[in-house]
Amino acid sequence: MSGPEFDLCVIVDDDEDILLAARLLLRSLFAEVVTAKAPEEAVASFAGRVPDVVLLDANFARGATDAREGLAWLDRLLAIDPDMVVVMITAHAGVNVAVEAMKHGATDFVSKPWANERLLATVRTAAALRRSRRDVATERAKLAVASAAPGETPLLGRSPAMARVHSLIERAGPTDANVLILGENGTGKELVARALHRHSLRAEKAMLTVDLGAIATELIDSELFGHVKGAFTDARADRVGRVQAADGGTLFLDEVGNLPLHLQPKLLTVLEQRRVTPVGANKPVPVDIRVIAATNMSQELLNDERQFRQDLLFRLNTVEILLPPLRERREDIAELVHHFLEIYARRYNRSVPAVSPGALAALVAHDWPGNVRALRHAVERAVILGRGAMLEADDFTLAAPAAARVAREAVVTPGDTDDLNLDRVERRLVEAALKKHGYNISLAANELGLSRAALYRRMEKHGL
Repeated sequence: MSGPEFDLCVIVDDDEDILLAARLLLRSLFAEVVTAKAPEEAVASFAGRVPDVVLLDANFARGATDAREGLAWLDRLLAIDPDMVVVMITAHAGVNVAVEAMKHGATDFVSKPWANERLLATVRTAAALRRSRRDVATERAKLAVASAAPGETPLLGRSPAMARVHSLIERAGPTDANVLILGENGTGKELVARALHRHSLRAEKAMLTVDLGAIATELIDSELFGHVKGAFTDARADRVGRVQAADGGTLFLDEVGNLPLHLQPKLLTVLEQRRVTPVGANKPVPVDIRVIAATNMSQELLNDERQFRQDLLFRLNTVEILLPPLRERREDIAELVHHFLEIYARRYNRSVPAVSPGALAALVAHDWPGNVRALRHAVERAVILGRGAMLEADDFTLAAPAAARVAREAVVTPGDTDDLNLDRVERRLVEAALKKHGYNISLAANELGLSRAALYRRMEKHGL
C-alpha cells in the first residue's frame, strides 16, 4: 500500500456528517486524521504535535453566520504556532468570510458543500506548504548527519544492483542534471530523489514533492503551474504552483507518467526556458529549479509517443536511475528486515525480536510484489502481533506463492468461490483489486468502477 504523504490532519466542525466525510476522504493523505466538534477538543488532540493541516469551521454556535468564533480560533491557533497551516471551512457568506480569514492568516479556504477533488487538492497544497516551511531546517539537519557519515543515504542494500544506484547518486547528485528514476511501486524512488537532493548544491533549499498520480487530471495544470485570480470559476485568488514554489530548490515529480499529454509541452517549456506561466496569466515567471522525476511506467510505454512525448523524456532523463525490484536483490532482504525490526520495536516499545532461520529463508524466497514497502509492512505486523522473542514465518503472514500470483494477475470474481455472501464477495473483490494494484487507490477504484471516495467507504466498511 502506498504510504500517506503527510502525518497529521485535524478537522474541526460541529457537523458529524462533515467530519466523517472529510475523514474518509483525507485519510489517504495523512497517517492520522483527528476530528473534533469543538476547537478546544482539537487543540487538546494535538498537544505536543503540530498538525500538517487544520481544517477549521467558520461557525460553531447554533445559527451563527458571521464567522466570528472561527476567526477568533484562527488567531489562537496561529498564536500557538505562527507557521501552522489552517484551511477555513466556510458556508455562510463564503467569499466575505474567506477574504477575512486570509487576512487573519488562513492559508486557504473551502466552501460547503465541497467537491472532493477540490478539497483533496486544497488540503494537499496546504500540507505541502507546511512541509516546505520545515524543509530548510530539516535539510540542514540531514546535512549535519551526512557530514558525520559522508556518502551515506537512507537507501539500504549492498547488492551489486544497489551499489550501482548508490554510485549514480554520488555522481549525479552534485550536478544540476535532471534525473529520471524508474522502478516498480515500493522500490524507494522517493528515497533516491531525497538522496540526490542531499548530495546536490541545493541541499540547503527545499525539495518539493508533487505526486502526479494523486492529483485529479483536471487540477494538475493549476496545482503544478499555478493560476491567477479569475482564471477559472473557483480561482478566487492567485495561487503559486508547485513549480514556482520550488524556486531555488529541487522539484520532485513523482509518477510523472501520469502527466496528461496536453500538459507535457508546458513542462517541457519549464525545463527548456526555466520559466512558468500560471493558468490565466500572460507573463511567464522565471524559476530556478532542479527537476527529479520518477515513474513506474515501463520503458516500452515511456518510449511510446502516444503515452509520453519523447522530447520531454529526453529532457527528464539526462541521468536515468533504474531501481531494481526486491526480488532481484534478495541478498539485501536480511539487512532490510533487521533495520525495520529495530524501527518498529522502538516505535511500539518492544524488545527487538530475533528472526528464526526458517522465517528468514521464507522472507528471502518471497516474491514481494509490493517490494520494500510491502516488506516493511510485513515486519511491522510481525512486531505488533508476534507472540515470542523469536519470530517465525507465520508471524509475517506471507501469502502462498499461488495466492500472490492470483492477487497480482486477476481480480477475484464471485464465481471463483462457493461462498456467495454479498458482503464477503465485495470484501474479496476490494481486497484483490487493492493487492493487484499495489494499494494504488486510484487504479484499484478505476478497476472496480468506483470513485476514490466510494472505495474508501468500502475499505472502511470491511476494515481494509
